Amino acid sequence: MDPKPPAQPDAAPVNPAPATRPDPAPAWSRRQWLKLGAAGCAGLAGTGSFFSWLRQWGADAAPADIFPGDAPRGELWELWQRRGWAREALHYLKLGRNVQCKICPNNCLLEPGDRSHCRNRVNQGGTLYTLAFGNPCTLHIDPVEKKPLFHFLPGSPTFSLATSGCVFRCLNCQNWEISQKKPEETKDPRGAEYRLRPPLPPALTLDQLRTLSLFPDDLAAVAESLGCPSVSYTYSEPTAYYEYTLESCRAVHARKRKNVLVSCGSINERPLRDLAAHVDAAHVDLKGFDDGIYRKLNSGRLQPILDTLVTLRSMGVWLEVIHLMVPTYTDDLELTRRLCGWLVQNLGPDTPLHFSRFHPQHKLAYLPPTPIDTLVKARDIGRDAGLRHVYIGNVTGVPEAETTFCPSCRKAVIERDIFSIRTFHLDKGRCRFCQTAIAGVWSA
Repeated sequence: MDPKPPAQPDAAPVNPAPATRPDPAPAWSRRQWLKLGAAGCAGLAGTGSFFSWLRQWGADAAPADIFPGDAPRGELWELWQRRGWAREALHYLKLGRNVQCKICPNNCLLEPGDRSHCRNRVNQGGTLYTLAFGNPCTLHIDPVEKKPLFHFLPGSPTFSLATSGCVFRCLNCQNWEISQKKPEETKDPRGAEYRLRPPLPPALTLDQLRTLSLFPDDLAAVAESLGCPSVSYTYSEPTAYYEYTLESCRAVHARKRKNVLVSCGSINERPLRDLAAHVDAAHVDLKGFDDGIYRKLNSGRLQPILDTLVTLRSMGVWLEVIHLMVPTYTDDLELTRRLCGWLVQNLGPDTPLHFSRFHPQHKLAYLPPTPIDTLVKARDIGRDAGLRHVYIGNVTGVPEAETTFCPSCRKAVIERDIFSIRTFHLDKGRCRFCQTAIAGVWSA
């Protein structure tokens, strides 16, 4: 089946949620002021005065740094369009010939020819396009425990994929080779197209992967043919390839499969709600519990992630949270105590929390791994706060690090070894020993 035609853009301004916003308006750089221009101001005429609009959005919504003049042009742009890898974006504002993306809190403001902070979106002639549609740069079949999800279809395989790009700039990124790359650095539109669909080849070469197209309907068919009950949008950041994720989620649901979102959680509410309506489970990386650390370590903000967690819970998406304990950044046990208390109060005590060990890499290669003792103390803090399912990840040799206990009789109901299940004592989601229901999604 041919790729679907581009979706229409969301050109209406997105109203911010009621909140106290700083006043006066934030100081912007000369380039940010010039970006709006006369045409951009005219485009805001229907929303009140320009300065009123600016104050309404406040400092937290100031656009992120972008890549000026870096959009593909000439033959490369034509080839990208021909492949179907470029689609008109969703959720953006037209400001004359400028555009503002409203997918995530970066609020990228782009002149014609500019590229977004996530590297995947460009302004071509006053229209915002995604360059990350149907062109994944990596594909795998993973155990769902690798996401990690411990209370969602345990022991099942999940078809996992990613494109390039990310809305964050994490100093400790594990997948920076794709998350901090442009689509053109991971895919090649020249030559013959290789379109993946059933029947599947026994293996893919690197050359095939670089030219491969996997459009949403084909993706769903591939997952079904592989016997995977779910598809995971993972490795980089599905918010950065939002349109591809959204259409794929719809196609996967049409084939009675489930969708898993593995995300940093930095996304605006309106696009999140559109997407979450088609998502069954989410693993969200709560990277800290201090806004200053978020800005320094991840180039992001804390509050949007907290808002995302609450929204996902309210929409019935099965939710698990991971917190990477990075020495000198996120290993403060008092902040850990506050984080756990917030989870209990806002998401409930049945929300699984995974404390993960940091290993030196990317721009933090000089730091030591997280001490095991810190992780054990963090687990104790989580349990003391009232969380019923607290795990330790990225470690070996720690007793019961990944064991699920019944909250009533305290017996082990699932014992794990890395990404495999050693023992399983649940019947239809209930403890075999005392029949207590264990929170989770236990059948497809």
